[in-house]
Amino acid sequence: MNQLLYRPAVLHDVPALLPMMAAFNAGEGIAFSTGAFQPPLETLIRNPELGAALVFEKPGVIGYGVVTWNFDLEYGGRDAFLTELWIEPALRGNGMGRRALALLEDFARAQGAAALHLAVRGDNTAAVRLYETSGYEDLPRRFLSKKL
Repeated sequence: MNQLLYRPAVLHDVPALLPMMAAFNAGEGIAFSTGAFQPPLETLIRNPELGAALVFEKPGVIGYGVVTWNFDLEYGGRDAFLTELWIEPALRGNGMGRRALALLEDFARAQGAAALHLAVRGDNTAAVRLYETSGYEDLPRRFLSKKL
């Protein structure tokens, strides 16, 4: 079976997702601890009005994505932010990430999002290439953050 499937995560998926989240965050240089990340993951799973954690299967869990909702007048209302996309390293390089990204876009569109935003490290050349060849572009604005 070559088809990649996805579904919204359920609480039963949390133990399988946390190691992938740890690997994703390590690659991003973000400190990770199960104690800090598990509660917000469970909150997201329980509250679809916040967004969704999606599980990718082929069969068996091979990755995940996290989409959260926003509301922006520039996009006519709801838009979305892709905060995480992870595919198991052994399955990368054969279009799996591109298929997962397309599924995330389909999901966001089906939920009423008019745009999907993301942030990517400039030194993650494979991810930058995936996003740019999938139609994502740098806006003429800088993305800034502040922890509150």
